[in-house]
Amino acid sequence: MINKDDFARENLSTLVVEYIKQNILLGNCQEGDRILEADIAKELGISRAPVREGINELKNHGMLVSIPRKGNFVATLSLKDLKEIFDIRILLEDYVLEKIINEDLLNQEDFQNITMIVNQMVEIAREQGNLTSRILKVNEMDMEFHKYLWHKSGSNRIVKILLDLYYQLQMAMVIDTRLTDNLEETASDHYDIITCLKEKDLSRCVNVLKNHIKTYKLYKEFLKFDD
Repeated sequence: MINKDDFARENLSTLVVEYIKQNILLGNCQEGDRILEADIAKELGISRAPVREGINELKNHGMLVSIPRKGNFVATLSLKDLKEIFDIRILLEDYVLEKIINEDLLNQEDFQNITMIVNQMVEIAREQGNLTSRILKVNEMDMEFHKYLWHKSGSNRIVKILLDLYYQLQMAMVIDTRLTDNLEETASDHYDIITCLKEKDLSRCVNVLKNHIKTYKLYKEFLKFDD
């Protein structure tokens, strides 16, 4: 769990963000649950001002929503909302991959770094223990892998949009514990993305990304949704 001693006094709002986010991703806070400033402040032993700041940041990321005269709640995303988020992600990540390959933005050190991330993902997926906890860890590494590529593209605007979307995707996949039928397969899929990037095969790279996303059970539900 989050240790408040790891955060400097001026970063207490970041502590709040991580605390609430972790509770959502671990399923301790469910979709539609109310988030009370006073309770969070008491649990963390801090004033309500940084709690309010942290809640506002999570609302900007789409993890929380504010309902007038009722309060702040964990966001509830419909199947239609989630499909839109996935579609936007695919569109923007296609651009990221195209930019990285066409402008030759990855060097040997970059490939070593992203391979190390995937190795860690696979190790976590193979571990025994609580499934939700392992899904959370794999999701965190998955985010780290894609964030690395987003930043290498050099497009700050696209990075901002994708990060906001990813908070919502991560929340949906972990809360429902429906990331994939095979957690290790989801982690290993990233090796194929690395291979395509090394070979500068944009067409195959885009297809690998799309096929990777289609392993999500939620995406399979989207296909039914379109029928």
